[in-house]
Amino acid sequence: MTLRFGIDLGGTKTEIVALDATGAVRLRQRAPTPPDYTGVIALIGELVEAAEARLGASGSVGIGIPGSLSPATGLVRGANSTWLNGGRLDRDIEARLGRPVRLSNDANCLAMSEAADGAGAGFDTVFAVILGTGVGAGIVSGGRVMEGRNRVAGEWGHNPLPWMTASEHPGPVCWCGRRGCIESFLCGPALAAEADGPGARDASVLPTRAAAGDGAAAAALARHTDRLARALAHVVNLLDPDCIVLGGGLSNMDHLYAEVPARWGRWIFSDTVTTPLRRAWHGDSSGVLGAARLWDAG
Repeated sequence: MTLRFGIDLGGTKTEIVALDATGAVRLRQRAPTPPDYTGVIALIGELVEAAEARLGASGSVGIGIPGSLSPATGLVRGANSTWLNGGRLDRDIEARLGRPVRLSNDANCLAMSEAADGAGAGFDTVFAVILGTGVGAGIVSGGRVMEGRNRVAGEWGHNPLPWMTASEHPGPVCWCGRRGCIESFLCGPALAAEADGPGARDASVLPTRAAAGDGAAAAALARHTDRLARALAHVVNLLDPDCIVLGGGLSNMDHLYAEVPARWGRWIFSDTVTTPLRRAWHGDSSGVLGAARLWDAG
């Protein structure tokens, strides 16, 4: 039996999935992510070995990570799970497992999964967005992840929010050290704080509150929708993808799929905009399923 193992290395949990040759899921398991580098290496080794023992077969391993590998040094950089930064994660995991592995940014894995058999299936170029605790994106074109020369393709969350209003400028300080990053406006904690003030973290209840007449929740959602429309208009002007897919916790907010396309035409440099905006078909499984597919393109 030929297997493809995918691992989604998250800040709080790590998930493994095994796909067979038909793409069917043969195994899934989650475990808490250790908050240290050596613990992460050990956990990934244990998850793969336990899965192979249970299924009686080995296979390829693809891993979705926060951040990316520097093309200059091979070290992890830009991970908000900061204990990964500066590690040679691919080589250390290869040494632990005794085989080659492929690593890519978790948003790239989302894009890979959704382009293969999810919301972006049938489209040539798919721009897949993570809207959650952080904000990022991945790009798949012709069935292949676009990593880019510097391996930062899709790092849209760390561009400045476009067309800022006077009240938005210069924007919040982002964890990356800059001000006004798209992530600092569009992430879940930012949306929660927009409605309920500093320290608020949970934005998932805002649509329900707004529907019940909560003015602060409704106003926060309207500002967030407008900002997302501006940010995605930039993407259309630059890349003009065939489909845009939203993933992450905030992608479950139904209003985005009608209201964002209704707004973004104001900033898109075209007389017509037919770009579909879709919710990730595989939900929070997209990352791990895409990681398993990292070897598919050869």
